[in-house]
Amino acid sequence: MGSVALKIGDGTARFRTAALYSSAINIIMLFSLFTTNLFAFYAFTSSPKDRQSHLLHQTHNNISLISEHVSLILREIDSSKKKLAKMKKELLGYESLDLSRPHLANELKLFLQPRQLPLGKDSRTGITEMVASVGHSCVKSVDLLSQYMAYKVSGPCPDDWSVAQKLILRGCEPLPRRRCFAKSVPKVGLDPFPISLWKPVADKNVIWSGLECKSFECLNSEKLSRDCVGCFDLVGGYENQKFVKSRGKNEFLIDDVLALGSGGARIGFDIGGGSGTFAARMAERNVTVITSTLNIDAPISEFIAARGLFPLFLSLDHRFPFYDNTFDFVHVVGGLDMGGKPEKLEFLMFDIDRILRAGGLFWLDNFCCPNNEKKSELTSLIERFTYKKLKWVVGEKADSAGSGKLEVYLSAVLQKPVRV
Repeated sequence: MGSVALKIGDGTARFRTAALYSSAINIIMLFSLFTTNLFAFYAFTSSPKDRQSHLLHQTHNNISLISEHVSLILREIDSSKKKLAKMKKELLGYESLDLSRPHLANELKLFLQPRQLPLGKDSRTGITEMVASVGHSCVKSVDLLSQYMAYKVSGPCPDDWSVAQKLILRGCEPLPRRRCFAKSVPKVGLDPFPISLWKPVADKNVIWSGLECKSFECLNSEKLSRDCVGCFDLVGGYENQKFVKSRGKNEFLIDDVLALGSGGARIGFDIGGGSGTFAARMAERNVTVITSTLNIDAPISEFIAARGLFPLFLSLDHRFPFYDNTFDFVHVVGGLDMGGKPEKLEFLMFDIDRILRAGGLFWLDNFCCPNNEKKSELTSLIERFTYKKLKWVVGEKADSAGSGKLEVYLSAVLQKPVRV
């Protein structure tokens, strides 16, 4: 889900409003000029007696006429303002955040106030003011947003990262900036890169507030997701064998996949990358990878950063903040599970396609399809993009719940075509 400004960003509607008012004033001035000239003509062409008697009568009639015309113009302006407000709502797709409502945090009001450009209209962009950009769904969680923005200016920020994540998961993304100091912990004993890639991260180097587990040992005993079982154990578990040792036909090795590409691999994007192991393996091959993260039941972002890797804290509803045709490859592990909503999956796939360069690789890694119907839906969607199938493997595994029911898994490496 992408972000929008709380006002129309290009300023078109505001310029139309200004143009409307300007036109109304011009009409009034022209009408006044015409009336004045009419008076002058009458004064010079009539007799003194007639002038006096008719002047009062004519003045009364003219004043009434002017009053009617002014009322008509004001009604037109009011009608145009209402139409313009309706247009704004239709363009934005929601009601704008009402900053006048009671109990709204002052910092939120201050952040969202528009700032006039000091030199007026910008000739390049056409805007006259800067407006803050926040996610449009923030208006649906305004009480939680106000709670997030309730803090002491220049003081310590509340320990509320979980509130921020709740807002993000509700579509309130990006969040407003804050003028407080985020909580931090001393990062003691961090190893230099590349040693840091496979060194265990100390419990004291991350913030555990708002989490049930308070140590990585606890996390490693939990099943956080289908793809993260013991994923914080960089020494004794399977994590340090991923992508270099296969446990089945659906698990591709990094070197085999990289050999399929053309033009080499320099930068990539990992969606649903767990604890960052894919990025670590790529870093060993001098390839830079950005890993999308959320701290779901674990301090995933801090863990990845402690390994010397780049975590990007955002939800999959957010439009990826990268320019078109940027990445040499995109790696997806379970990230295409969009709550069973095909239209959301379609939007996500088109955004993945947008940031992947022509000739780049789309690596779908062990994506779980609950049944053949879901597999067919995903296959049909992928085929719409006309990617070249370099590897395509469908397998079955026992479901993660332990019921013995088989689940369908799809792994694929696809190459984006050149489009002109």
